[in-house]
Amino acid sequence: MLSRSAERLYWLARYLERTENIARLVNVHMNLLMDLPKGVEMGWRQLISINASEQEFYKKNNVATERNVTRFLLADQTYPGSLFSSLTAARENIRTSRELLPDEAWEQVNEMYLFAKNNLETVANRRQRVIFLNEILKGCQRFTGLLSGYMSHNHPYSFIRLGRNIERADMTSRILDLASLLLSESRSDEVRQYETILWMNILKALNALLMYRQQKHNRVNGDDVLNFLLQDTNLPRSVICCISEISTCINKLPNSHVLPAKVNELEAYVKSIDSENTTQIQLRGILDDLQNKLGSLHNQIADNWFLISTPE
Repeated sequence: MLSRSAERLYWLARYLERTENIARLVNVHMNLLMDLPKGVEMGWRQLISINASEQEFYKKNNVATERNVTRFLLADQTYPGSLFSSLTAARENIRTSRELLPDEAWEQVNEMYLFAKNNLETVANRRQRVIFLNEILKGCQRFTGLLSGYMSHNHPYSFIRLGRNIERADMTSRILDLASLLLSESRSDEVRQYETILWMNILKALNALLMYRQQKHNRVNGDDVLNFLLQDTNLPRSVICCISEISTCINKLPNSHVLPAKVNELEAYVKSIDSENTTQIQLRGILDDLQNKLGSLHNQIADNWFLISTPE
């Protein structure tokens, strides 16, 4: 297949996964605010911090209120990392790749895009925002299931899985980063009293609470949740499971060269993380390093398959 076609499918998957993950991130923060008692300090600034978008946000807003942050992350058409911008980019990538995908795939993404475009103003209202986010989450999940059931599991599908799992591993690490930020040593003791509520919402954000309870038969605690979401080989949204999927995809694709060794190094790094003997501040450094390693792997994938040099 053509290099540009492979790149479009890869980015289609990344943008749709990013769309879903932004919806999950905002959802978990809203649920956390509703679960915590009144008076417990919990702001919205952290959502901007973990996406490394403070500079962009504060160019347009003076203060990180719920209204400003949710509008920025969900509906801002000039911010490339917003939900609507990601969905728009996914739609453009699938529009130019329709010959490689089932017709229903284009219809699903286009319908989701039109729904988002027609309902952007509703994100200002919390009740309407919940409806908006749930519809986006359902649409993304329908798309993933549709491709799994309708599309041949060949090279184009491998590039889609590759993009999806790199983006998914990155966002799982960012959601854990949010938890570590909220529980860092600089936070108040009052927040720490509700640590279990925080970790339960983190699991809910990744649809992993039931699976966690089936595997762990004790109360929810931070170390177990971290290990589960980082290192459980059977949970589709755990970082190590995403890396395993990436490895499978790369091994199925031609001309992978040194990439399998790079993925093995990344897998060994995740397996070496010891949450029980790591402070919250150290954990933030580890998660930042993990995100950088995933970014480096993306660059190597782009160099290997997408960036074709012009012969001299």
